[in-house]
Amino acid sequence: MEDWALMLLIILGGVLGLAFVGYLAYFILRESEGNAKMKEISRAIRQGAMAFLRREFTTLTVFTVIIFIVLAVFIEPRPFVAIGYLAGTVTSALAGWLGMNIATKANVRTAHAALHSWAMGLKIAFSSGAVMGFCVVGLGLLGLAIISFIWDASNPDNFHVWLGFAFGASSVALFLRAGGGIFTKSADVGADLVGKVEHGIPEDDPRNPAVIADNVGDNVGDVAGMGSDLYESYVSAIAASMVLGVLALDLTTGMFMPLCLAAAGIVVSIIGALSVRPKEIKALDFEKQVARAHATMNRGVYVSNILMIIAALFIIWGFTGEFSLFWALISGLVAGFLIAQATEYYTSADRNPTKKIARAAQSGSAVVIIEGIATGMISTVIPVLLVVIATILAYIFGDLLGIAIAAMGMLINLGMLLAMDCYGPIADNSAGIAEMAGLGKDVRERCEALDAVGNTTAALGKGFAIASAALASLAWLATYFEVAEIEIASLTSVDVIAGVFIGGMLTFVFSALAMKGVSDGGYAIVNEVRRQFGEIKGLMEGKAKPDYVACVNIATNRALRSMLIPGVLVIIVPLILGFTLGPESVAGLLAGALLTGFLMAVMMANSGGAWDNAKKYIESGVHGGKGSDAHKASVCGDTVGDPFKDTAGPSLNILIKLVGKVAVIFGPVFVVSIAL
Repeated sequence: MEDWALMLLIILGGVLGLAFVGYLAYFILRESEGNAKMKEISRAIRQGAMAFLRREFTTLTVFTVIIFIVLAVFIEPRPFVAIGYLAGTVTSALAGWLGMNIATKANVRTAHAALHSWAMGLKIAFSSGAVMGFCVVGLGLLGLAIISFIWDASNPDNFHVWLGFAFGASSVALFLRAGGGIFTKSADVGADLVGKVEHGIPEDDPRNPAVIADNVGDNVGDVAGMGSDLYESYVSAIAASMVLGVLALDLTTGMFMPLCLAAAGIVVSIIGALSVRPKEIKALDFEKQVARAHATMNRGVYVSNILMIIAALFIIWGFTGEFSLFWALISGLVAGFLIAQATEYYTSADRNPTKKIARAAQSGSAVVIIEGIATGMISTVIPVLLVVIATILAYIFGDLLGIAIAAMGMLINLGMLLAMDCYGPIADNSAGIAEMAGLGKDVRERCEALDAVGNTTAALGKGFAIASAALASLAWLATYFEVAEIEIASLTSVDVIAGVFIGGMLTFVFSALAMKGVSDGGYAIVNEVRRQFGEIKGLMEGKAKPDYVACVNIATNRALRSMLIPGVLVIIVPLILGFTLGPESVAGLLAGALLTGFLMAVMMANSGGAWDNAKKYIESGVHGGKGSDAHKASVCGDTVGDPFKDTAGPSLNILIKLVGKVAVIFGPVFVVSIAL
């Protein structure tokens, strides 16, 4: 097939993904928003979320302009890498904005649907999550395809344009993931500690001044933030596969094969999403509803995975005439699926690890925290072993290119997988709206069941994002060795050892800054909530209305202030090492950051998910239910787990990938500077 025909098919794949977004948005927006009270609450959440995003994009614009100028001045080919960077930034930001915009309109529609139908509520929430998922894959594929079409890929210097595009996506992910995570958990901590623990009111009680900020945070952190995180992983894996593919194979195969695989992934993900058809459960049975929802969404995953295996077989055979890279892709796809299953085991409310944490809550907060941390630590074993096995197999089947293709295999069905992940915060918002609008016990229980499933799917998404980040980072490490002309980085070299230690340290410093951002924000919101309960007469009795905007503003200001230093560190540290100790030291930095970042991210995400679902499990009626001492202890565990699973842990995905991109883009400059 001619190159222009291949490119046309690839672009059509991206357009198809965006067309499916339009169809889903139409399906969601035609549903009713419910009564005036529900509309008022939803409007407040949407306005707060979009206001935060506007302010974050303003800060991001300043950062983008600075990086654009640096790339345009120092990185060849000028200014094409800088233009690629700008394109990656704009498309990633657009995906986040579109996905969150629909999510903030779907939450109230999910709650209204749950008045009459649990299955319809699930369908709306899942469809809204799919909007984010297919915005990510559609815009990501279109962006890479168009810049590949515009610039002459036969010129090896133009490979850096692909890397620039991926770097732009990383910049947005850093801001949305870290900033959104700090916002959401600052609000969540403040709402829980004062509302639940001190005053004993429900999680989403409208009397709580931080309740709107808490629901806003679900959208900015877990929809826009997660979407930008996986957008960055997605384009990173494709870009690394294209660069290594062109170097290892030939121009046509190396460039077009990854793009064709991504286009096929969009098609099979659409089929998988359409196969998610929940059946109604008449009785209000929490466990049956949770199990039915899991089975319904898992059906979509199985369908898309099976179809992708078949499509990949034909695509890779058609381009290479052999199956070695197909097996590399399968190793990544299978590893991703098994990691998701392991994450579900350690975080699901109906599995033993989470039930043990709930049982430990009867002994108090300290035991809950100890049990949760231990669960997170032991949960690293399976993901690490699976990534190691996938990496070894991928290398055997396809050398360094095989590792990049394995990372693509893990992300190839991202449209479907991200739909499941972003479903979670939408279901959480719907439960909050049902509580605040006083829709009744039955509706609240339906929404709680949807939310419990969302906690698990969100945990699956985080585990999946972390594992894919590890493989993508290995691909970037392999790419760095190529562009920096390094044959080996020996641990007998002092420069390499220094890089390894600094990379390991960077993980802990980055995590600490993210956690302190939540601590400072949570402290400020706790004081504001206490002030309002003390000063606004009749608030506790429900006779006065709290000042929701004050808490939203505090969370926004703290998040924007706290995310700047971590963002600068990720960019500056590899540059300092590269220009002082040299390229080999940067290779050590990448290895050290990957090792510690991967382990810390898995531990934090799974501990946080298990604590959260242990709290939900107790709230379902076991060990005394809501208001019991065990419930209060589980709330404390969940509060510790919030910045673990939604701020520091997920942000480490960005860290380990972004340092790799900075290293790859500036690698040739490091070589020249050391030579001089």
